[in-house]
Parts: sequence; structure tokens; C-alpha cells
Amino acid sequence: MKTAILQARGDGNGLLSFQREQFVVSIGAGGIRADKQEGDHATPVGLLPLRHVLYRADRVLKPRTALPCAPIAPNDGWCDDPTYADYNKAVTLPYPGRHESLWRDDHSYDLIAVLGWNDSPPERGRGSAIFLHLPTQSGVTEGCIALPEPQWRHLLAEGLTAIDIQGA
Repeated sequence: MKTAILQARGDGNGLLSFQREQFVVSIGAGGIRADKQEGDHATPVGLLPLRHVLYRADRVLKPRTALPCAPIAPNDGWCDDPTYADYNKAVTLPYPGRHESLWRDDHSYDLIAVLGWNDSPPERGRGSAIFLHLPTQSGVTEGCIALPEPQWRHLLAEGLTAIDIQGA
């Protein structure tokens, strides 16, 4: 397993260290928390494996990675509603419960990795849809990790398979 270490920097960003390189990344607006809960906008503490990579084929090229990788479609979503059985799982849209669309107008989900947080099995209310994705316009996330596409692709090509998120 090739693991990166993520620590908070104290300025609302994180520092991701992988092999001998370091990258400034966006983290959740709620900081890094060991007691992650749905809707707290925090990035969870823990060892999070990259489960698989998704990309928007109409906007970006397929990344070079040994991880499972597939294009997303306009009807791909992710359930973030703890009252539904599909909580913290991929869903097909339209979907009756609260969810995120993976096919977004902005570019933040043009390249994403599903991180292994609260998924084996999901515990209702413990947090969902924790991804590694491209930066948002606001510069913070709702609990995910974001970094620019060139660095993101570099990490995948170098074999990144997990992120160890460390508490403050």
C-alpha cells in the first residue's frame, strides 16, 4: 500500500506528504475531526484507502492508475441521506433520498476517488461521500480532500492507494 499522510496546516488547508513530496490540499471547512458526523463539513481522521477512481470522460482523459477506474455518467449520484438503505453508496439518479450528483456543472468532480470512509458497512450519520477531488471555487470542501489536477494525476501515476488523515 502506498500511503500519503495528511495533516492540517492551521490555515484551513492541509499538507499531503507522499514519498518525498508535499502538496497543499483543501480540506473540509470543519477541519479534521476524529468524531466525523454527517453534515459537519469535517474531513475524517483515519486511514482511508482509495477504493476506485471516477472521471468525467467528456472533460478529462482517463487517469493513469492501477486502481479500478471508470467514467461517470449524467445519472450517477451518491446517497448522503442517513435515512435510506443506500446511505454512503453510489446511486442512480433520479433518486428519492438526499444525494449528490457526480455529474456537476463545476469541474470539482471531473476526477474523483472514492475514499474508504464509513463504507464497510456504513454507519448511519457517521459521514458520507468522502472523496479526493479537484478544487472547488470556494477553496474548501464539505469534508473531502481536493487538489489541482496535475498533482492529482501525478499521485495516481505514482501509485497512491491510501491517505492517512491525522488529527490536529
